[in-house]
Amino acid sequence: MALQPAVPVRRWSAPPALTASFGLHALAAGAVAIAPETWPWALGGVALNQAGLTAAGLWPRSQLLGPNLTRLPPPAIERHQFALTLDDGPDAQVTPRVLDLLDAHGVKATFFCIAQRAQAQPALLREIVARGHDVQNHSHAHRHTFSLSGPAALRREIERAQDVLATLSGQRPHCFRAPAGLRNPFLDPVLHRLGLHLVSWTRRGFDTASADAQRVLSRLTRGMAAGDIVLLHDGHARLTRNGQPVVLEVLPRLLAHCAQLGLQSITLRAAVPLRSAEPAR
Repeated sequence: MALQPAVPVRRWSAPPALTASFGLHALAAGAVAIAPETWPWALGGVALNQAGLTAAGLWPRSQLLGPNLTRLPPPAIERHQFALTLDDGPDAQVTPRVLDLLDAHGVKATFFCIAQRAQAQPALLREIVARGHDVQNHSHAHRHTFSLSGPAALRREIERAQDVLATLSGQRPHCFRAPAGLRNPFLDPVLHRLGLHLVSWTRRGFDTASADAQRVLSRLTRGMAAGDIVLLHDGHARLTRNGQPVVLEVLPRLLAHCAQLGLQSITLRAAVPLRSAEPAR
């Protein structure tokens, strides 16, 4: 298994939105303690604050709950690079065909894998790495209740996926993408302790929802530029009317479009430096 170089350790610090939230809760509690008749105002303020935090968690590209990579770092942009990311695999029927398409276009991609699915397809996960692609963490079970979990449950889910993916692929992930992009305020401190970047995307095609390959392609290519992180799915793939997984119809045209723009692909492992982690306690 490849070892990662040591990085400086920095303690987690709360983002401004969470710091303000902590302060509001303390202010509300203090106000009620001093003047009990203010409790309706205090409760209303806390409720509005909670609604705001919930909305931030439902916005996948939000930066309010902590660092969230939505574009590649400046050096990659200067090199006119983009990142193709594929979620929810590996899939025994779709992923091998995706790998063949990537080989045909000379493109390297990043696969955000569900560890439970990787355990069922270990040879396919190793094939992804053998072909020069990147494996990153997309949780262990991809539960729809992920964003409702507390810090202990989040850590168990993500750390379990880390161990499975590292063991099977020989690559220890340093990036994480939340299921459906949804999260809560407990996620960033967990990711920091595990040395993981939260990564969302610049543009997504909604290829698990739409069966129209042209519409998916248009969403991805409209205004596409260097530094973009593009999201498609090799798992949970929607089928076109012809019974073809949407990603297989979209991918060749997307990669041809990128070539016309002079964009070169890069994996997140190559483009994004390690995130410092707190020592385990």
